[in-house]
Amino acid sequence: MANPVETLIRNGVAKAVMKVADFNRGRMEPVADHPYLTGLHTPMTQEVSLDALKVTGKIPPELGGRYIRIGPNPINADPASYHWFTGDGMVHGVRLKAGKAQWYRNRWIRSSKVSQALGEAPAPGPRSPNFDTVNTNIVGHAGEAWAIVEAGGFPVRIDKNLETIAHDPFGGSLKNAFTAHPHLDPATGEMHAITYKGDVPNRVWHVVVDAQGNVRREMPIPVKHGPMIHDCMITKNYIIILDFPCTFSMKALVAGHAFPYRWNPDHQARVGLLPREGSADDIIWCGVDPCFIFHPANAYETGDDTIIFDACVHDTMFAKSAQGPDSTRVPFERWTINLKSRRIDRAVIDDHSQEFPRPDERFTGQPYRYVFTMALDNFEGMDGTRIFRHDLVAKTRQTHDFGAGCHPGEFVFVPKSADAAEGDGWLMGYVIDTNDGTTDLVILSAKNFEAPPVARITIPHIIPPGFHGSWIAD
Repeated sequence: MANPVETLIRNGVAKAVMKVADFNRGRMEPVADHPYLTGLHTPMTQEVSLDALKVTGKIPPELGGRYIRIGPNPINADPASYHWFTGDGMVHGVRLKAGKAQWYRNRWIRSSKVSQALGEAPAPGPRSPNFDTVNTNIVGHAGEAWAIVEAGGFPVRIDKNLETIAHDPFGGSLKNAFTAHPHLDPATGEMHAITYKGDVPNRVWHVVVDAQGNVRREMPIPVKHGPMIHDCMITKNYIIILDFPCTFSMKALVAGHAFPYRWNPDHQARVGLLPREGSADDIIWCGVDPCFIFHPANAYETGDDTIIFDACVHDTMFAKSAQGPDSTRVPFERWTINLKSRRIDRAVIDDHSQEFPRPDERFTGQPYRYVFTMALDNFEGMDGTRIFRHDLVAKTRQTHDFGAGCHPGEFVFVPKSADAAEGDGWLMGYVIDTNDGTTDLVILSAKNFEAPPVARITIPHIIPPGFHGSWIAD
C-alpha cells in the first residue's frame, strides 16, 4: 500500500512537491570534478557528421547496417544535482556497407529541453507527463529504430540518419510505461518487458509488443515501495521479474536530487516467475538475499521445474552516491530457481566484477553457451581495458585486453548469418583511446576472441561512455 504522501502526489499534489524539490535543488552545492561530467564523461557539445573515417583492418563485407549506441550527454548539466542516469540522450552511430564505413554521426534525442536549448520547435508526438528524456537503449523492432528509457518515459523513433522522428508510444497503443530493456522472443517476434513509472509506487506492468509494433498486453502487478526494475528476462513459459531493494525515495526527491532512487533495506528482495499469459495471482515469488541486478545475460528452463538464470549481481545499489552507481562488487552469477520449493541457489561463475552481459540473442530464453561481458574495474570511471568471453559449457573465460589507456564499453554480438552456429559471428563496440583522444568502433571475431581486431573504424574524438546499443541490419 502506498504511503499517504505518495497517495497525495498521485491525487494532485505533485506540482507542489516538485516546487519544493526545485527550490532545494537550487540550494545544493555543486559537486567539484563531478565524476560523470569530467574525464571520459566530459559531454560532447556539438552534433557532427563524418564521412571520411580511418579504417584499420578489413570490415567484413557481410556487415550491412548501423551500429548505434545511446548514452547520457547533458546539454546544460547542473553539477550540483546531476546524476549519470538523467543526462540528455545522445546516439552515436556508424554506417557500414559493402566493407566500407560510410559515416559516423551523433545526435541528441529531441526532448523538450534539448529542442529548446537548440532553438528548435519541439519534436512531434505525445510525452510522458513526468519527463521526456530518453537515454538508455536502442532497439530495432517492427522496421523501426527505437530509443527507449525506463520509469515511465515513452519510446522515441529515430530515422536511418539518427534524427528524431517522434516521441511514439507504439502508435498510441502503450497506455502506461515502457522500459530500457525489452527482450525479443525469437520464436514469436514479440517483445516482453517489465515496466514501472516513477510516480506509481504500488504496481508495475508486464508489457508485450507484438511483431508489428503494437502493444497487446499491459498486465498490472502489485508491488511495494516503488522498486526500480531496470531489466527482466524471459524463458519459454515465464517472464522473470526482478524486484530488489532499490526503491523510490521521497526524501531524495524533495531534497532536490535528480534521480530519487536509493537502497532500501526494508524492501524484500525477490524474483517473480510470471506465466506468459498469466495474471498477477499466478506469479511464483521466490525470496533471495538482498542484492541488485541491472542486467541478466539469459535464462532458460531445464524441464524439471527448474530455471537457470545468469546475471551480473551487485551487492547494493545507490546506498551512498547521488551521482551514479556505487556498488563495490559485481560478480557474474548463475541462479538455479526451483519453482516447487521457491528456492534460489546462487553460484559464482566468475568473481571478477563485470557488467553489460550480451549473449547471442537468437538464443534468448533457451539453453545457451556463450556470453560476453565488460570487465568492471571502476564503475564510476568506466576505465577498465578488458572484455570477457564466457564459455558456460567448458567453464572457461577468455580475455581481450585493448591495452593501456583504451576503455571499452558494452560489446554487441552479431551472427554471421541467421542460421550460423551459436557464437559464430562478430562483436562490436566503442573503445575510447585516451592516448590520442579518439574512439574506435572495434569489430572482433567472436570465435577468435583473443586475436587482434578484425577492423577498427576511428572516430577523431572521444565518445563519452554510454549505456546500450544494437546492430540494426539493413
